[in-house]
Amino acid sequence: MNDKKVLILGATSDVGKALAQVYTEQQFQLVLAARNVKDLEPIKSDLEIRNEAKVEIAGFEATDYISHPDFIEKVGTPDICICVFGYLGDQTKAENNWDEAKSIMAINYIGAASILEVVAKKMIDKKSGTIVGISSVAGERGRQSNYFYGSSKAGFTAYLSGLRNRLFHKDVHVLTVKPGFIDTKMTAGMDLPKPLTASPLQVAKAIAKAVRKKKNTIYVLSMWRLIMYIIKTIPEGIFKKLKL
Repeated sequence: MNDKKVLILGATSDVGKALAQVYTEQQFQLVLAARNVKDLEPIKSDLEIRNEAKVEIAGFEATDYISHPDFIEKVGTPDICICVFGYLGDQTKAENNWDEAKSIMAINYIGAASILEVVAKKMIDKKSGTIVGISSVAGERGRQSNYFYGSSKAGFTAYLSGLRNRLFHKDVHVLTVKPGFIDTKMTAGMDLPKPLTASPLQVAKAIAKAVRKKKNTIYVLSMWRLIMYIIKTIPEGIFKKLKL
């Protein structure tokens, strides 16, 4: 059994479950965290039975910012912390309901930054560790179809970049992940193009590999790097007329 501990924030998500599988197969100890602890119990049991893994579970609420320091004290400082939780939300609803808009931004950016600041301080004290943030290609340019979600992910990407700059000098690694489309329950019902859609397991394996190689930023499917380069180079005068 590896003595390294991986904390997965948002472990009931499809990607969170895939990450748990990948890291238990590599004999890491796991702490699985999510809003509903009861939903974590069958995941824990399955991992322990199939992989003889050492798994802890804990309740975590992204927007309960004041609880974050106590949460980390309770679960302990991980060697790898992966922030995989997120909320796609409903763009149309958000345009007419500020509570929905606020939830999208609070979960994807403020909640993520809040918990990762706590983790960062602990890793600085240890002078080691890896922080992984799952952002999105949606944050690279605002589009009318999801600008609340996209803007929150843009903020998160910028946060991770600054955190990486800060923690590099403290021997702590920060990885930004931009998966593109993922075939998950969050995207169920969407007509996603298969060549541009990754499976949760593909995302998990790409993250584990990038952590080992100490990468800074990765696109899970390399085609997204080219796609986003093209999208970012479209002049604003043209881009604003498009329906994207």
